[in-house]
Amino acid sequence: MGVAPLTDEQCLEAVDALKTADGNQAEAARILGIARATLQSRIVVAARRGMMGYSPVLQGFEISSISSSVDDDGNATKHHIRQRPERELSPFNLPQGHTIKGMSALVDANGHQVQAWYKTSVEAAQRDLAMRAVIDALKEEVIPIGPMKGPDHCNSLLLNQFTVTDVHMGALAWGEESGADYDLQIAEKLLTDWFSAAIAMAPNAHTAVLAQLGDLLHYDSLDSETPANRHVLDADSRFPKMVRAAIRVFRRIISMLLSSHEHVHIIMADANHDPASETWLREFLCVLYENEPRVSVDTSASTYYSYSHGETSLFFHHGHKRGVKNIDHVFAGQFRELYGSTKHSYAHVGHLHSDEVISTNLMKVERHETLAARDAYAARGGWLSKRSAKVITYHKQWGEVGRITLSPEMVTT
Repeated sequence: MGVAPLTDEQCLEAVDALKTADGNQAEAARILGIARATLQSRIVVAARRGMMGYSPVLQGFEISSISSSVDDDGNATKHHIRQRPERELSPFNLPQGHTIKGMSALVDANGHQVQAWYKTSVEAAQRDLAMRAVIDALKEEVIPIGPMKGPDHCNSLLLNQFTVTDVHMGALAWGEESGADYDLQIAEKLLTDWFSAAIAMAPNAHTAVLAQLGDLLHYDSLDSETPANRHVLDADSRFPKMVRAAIRVFRRIISMLLSSHEHVHIIMADANHDPASETWLREFLCVLYENEPRVSVDTSASTYYSYSHGETSLFFHHGHKRGVKNIDHVFAGQFRELYGSTKHSYAHVGHLHSDEVISTNLMKVERHETLAARDAYAARGGWLSKRSAKVITYHKQWGEVGRITLSPEMVTT
């Protein structure tokens, strides 16, 4: 039921009571037998109806401008005071999950605040929620995996590097727009199919290096956006589902690699889309396989990684900090001892979703394509790189001795 509007009589009654009480609102309210807030609201309405005269500042009003008229001698003859109803100020309610990180204010000539802008951040809250999602995903009983049976025979001189990058699990692509459909379920199946085919075709090598070069997950929190620049992303799924899918698929992949190689070395490279997720994933895998001596996990906090294989040195980086043209000296400097003790050096990066290989005076540097389909941003931007991932075979003495390149179409079952 609506509230009846105030009558002129009620407004005048409030004005008279305020005059009787010499402007004391509490006393005026007592005279009328009403609450002070009720009196105040009636006075505001009365002022708006012109019942309180035209003093420079009316009850419930504020001065917006003052101008004067002057005579020929420069004396003020008339004053024009423009008033407007006081702005109704509502309290600032901090959005759920946000924290205040700064405030800007607009003030008038008298130092009174006119407007305020609050800068909020969701970073701390989102990091907490994201890590809780990770914990929930890991709550299912996790028993460290014990020793597994390896291959009967393998070539101790060979290493197979299974190189995948920018898988973007959780990304969404529409085939009509980008040429191929892509979502979390497709990504998980594609990774499983690719590794099944690649392992079957790869030489019988002693060591497998699982070189996951970053951006495994499309985003890194409960919001589908890039961590640093907050770019909104095309997302298929919820973050906890992505976490569970990533753990599930890599446990499956590592089991397949252990069945076909005597030793498996795991690299989960830091990247721009999922820096936090790469951290918890490699730490989780390290704990999961702590009782399996045939598995090693690079848990370095650095964004640059290396692996030694006889006279061959391998280096890895996502590619978001350094690219193919300026990363060789970083690897040679950061891993000076390893680099100086080997004859053949190879560096691998991702990030740009396209292939490029250059040979410098220090090493061969290669950027790799992705298996992921293009999202709307890439499709509209006209980036037309093909999709593939590679198995590169290295010899302890001779460096690279072979490679297999497999596209999604080649492994889809």
